[in-house]
Amino acid sequence: MNWTELISIDRAMSAVQAAIVLIVGIPILILLARSAGKMVERNYTLQSGMLVRKGIFYCGLVLLIVIELQQLGFKIHALLGAAGVAGVAIGFAAQTSLSNLISGIFLIFERPFQVGDVISIGDTTGAVLSIDLLSVKLRQFDNKFVRIPNESVIKGQVTNITRFPIRRYDINLGVAYKEDIKRAIKILKEVADNNPYCLDEPEPIILFTGFGESALNILFAVWFLKSDFLNLRNTILGEIKERFDLEGIEIPFPHRTLYTGSVTDPLPIRLVGDDIARSLASADRSVRDSD
Repeated sequence: MNWTELISIDRAMSAVQAAIVLIVGIPILILLARSAGKMVERNYTLQSGMLVRKGIFYCGLVLLIVIELQQLGFKIHALLGAAGVAGVAIGFAAQTSLSNLISGIFLIFERPFQVGDVISIGDTTGAVLSIDLLSVKLRQFDNKFVRIPNESVIKGQVTNITRFPIRRYDINLGVAYKEDIKRAIKILKEVADNNPYCLDEPEPIILFTGFGESALNILFAVWFLKSDFLNLRNTILGEIKERFDLEGIEIPFPHRTLYTGSVTDPLPIRLVGDDIARSLASADRSVRDSD
């Protein structure tokens, strides 16, 4: 057996060893990443578990690639030097991605929201699916997937709708000027007391806020658990309408009053329909007379 054959056999063995490392290493790496992620999720947050799982997987994958290259006879030092030069060039070419990466690190440490929270970023509202190093991924209520770059999240205004366990639902409504405002407020208090989704503590806020163009304006604000939002909204509006109808309290539509001054006579009103009916009756009599 000559040297050429020995070298070929050695390369073949190296390739086999590299394949074995890859076949065995990747499933072990996936299992290790999942186990570590679940353990972190139980003790901390879902987002922390996702970050640990991805960090272990990608770091382990880089380590496996280095081992594979060594098994195949590549010089790692030369490759690392080339990768460093290429990394600098790619960094200058991908400044936007670098900005998103830095913003993602700030988001991870600042934690203004977590996976599962419902947030609003500009005009976009949805549940947070993941917070990655480059982007935040949301699922809107109509099941649309939205990806928002981290730089836009850092620069814009973010509203975390479900950060706190309870929320307040504000209802602005009006009653007619002829109604007793104290009686209307008392009825609204009873509506809140009878609704199972309204919290007794904090108490509902019912304020007479002023005189509108066509109504007495009232702010009716009730507190609820964040998980009961849809149930509350679907019930309390109908209960207000039903109770006001039962009590004879008018919820007015916009009114307009024409006033020409105290010394003038009332404006005359002519019903056009009556004029047309009289004209038709006169024409009918004329036809009969001619016959």
